[in-house]
Amino acid sequence: MDVNRSQIVAIIGGGVAGSEAAAQLVKRGVKVLIFEQHALPYGKIEEGLPKWHVKLRDQEEQKIDEKLDHPDIHYIPCTRFGKDITLKALQQWGVSAILLAFGAWRDRRLPIKDIDNYIGKGLYYQNQLVSWFNHRHEDRWSAMACKIEDDAIIVGGGLASLDVVKIVMIELLLSSLQKLGIQQDLFTLEKDGIPAVLKKHQLTLKKLGIKGCTLYYRRRIEDMPLTPLPTKISKLQKEKIYSLRKRILANLQRHYCFRVVENHFPVDKLVQDDRLIGFIFQERGASGKLIRVYSPLTISSIGSVPEKYSEIPFENDLLALEEPLLVKVKGLENVFAIGNAVTGRGNIRESLTHSRATTQHLLENFLQWQRNHFRQLVRAQELQTVTTINEIDHHLKTRTGLSHSKINTILQKVRQLQLRVGYTGAYREWIARHLPVRLENLG
Repeated sequence: MDVNRSQIVAIIGGGVAGSEAAAQLVKRGVKVLIFEQHALPYGKIEEGLPKWHVKLRDQEEQKIDEKLDHPDIHYIPCTRFGKDITLKALQQWGVSAILLAFGAWRDRRLPIKDIDNYIGKGLYYQNQLVSWFNHRHEDRWSAMACKIEDDAIIVGGGLASLDVVKIVMIELLLSSLQKLGIQQDLFTLEKDGIPAVLKKHQLTLKKLGIKGCTLYYRRRIEDMPLTPLPTKISKLQKEKIYSLRKRILANLQRHYCFRVVENHFPVDKLVQDDRLIGFIFQERGASGKLIRVYSPLTISSIGSVPEKYSEIPFENDLLALEEPLLVKVKGLENVFAIGNAVTGRGNIRESLTHSRATTQHLLENFLQWQRNHFRQLVRAQELQTVTTINEIDHHLKTRTGLSHSKINTILQKVRQLQLRVGYTGAYREWIARHLPVRLENLG
């Protein structure tokens, strides 16, 4: 008998990496337990991808559903690792291996002393903002609300920070139009851009009294990762890519009416009456000039890292690993890490041929390229997961299989956790019951 048929692997996190790992393991005859902190297993696809990506979101979530709807995959929703289930408990259960696929949910903190004391008091982080934006139209949504202010500061520079900029500008315009009794469709606004919508209503940002937001980036605009930069590249090719990045950002600025300040990074906070009112920025370079920038709102978008757990060893903001190929967690027996829990971001080596046609396509269809880029990241994470599972499968075959009674005991414990949150084992029914109301379906 295949030894894998008497193995049970626990996976923490049901997103892209977790669901792919589960699908690969059941193909090899391994039973899988998926522990998911949310009701839905979609991770950043649901919470981090702005809600205007309707088709992309639905396609990727359907792929996860197809993987997890399997009799040998036992889904345990609304179960938080470190609280509802612990590493020690899973080890005591005697599972064959534990895979950490909990992703990068924690915002990378701004490197300024005591800055987090002002969250909700002039400061938001990216993950909170996007989650609020995605779900605030839902009746049952109960997380902390975000109040968008004009003349906001966004600290960042990656693709995610451009989503934040778009959210801020879209929210400002929709709110102003609503005050005039104008109901504007968010999806049309995102697609057509702010100038086109303003022209339709014979308005301008100045007439509406909107200043817009400013993105502060610590490097040069051409360093902003708006397009891939291959590892091996000539100086001429690099300059072409730099030029393309500048033109793409200029197009985005025209489309969404925001400002960009390059080569500036925050070094200290400005506080008044226990509220953040701005930052002292330092100019990068020889001068190192300091400037005070006042703003009613700052949104930090400098990246995400895995959440830290007392049972899991970390080195700085990333999991501590023993063997990069096997991604075994340092000092822990039969515990492995996959996906963004390892890197803190999508880990993909990209290359792109920058012909004249490609350049023009990117300039005209950058939003479509963003969607394709996201798909590339997802597919790359799946491929990485397959490689990791091959290594873990080899490891499992060196271990003694679990007895029939041991497997039954583990599955009984799983059943108790499922019933605790009202999950009966009917995966598709659960998903249909907990899928949020979609903005595009509202009248």
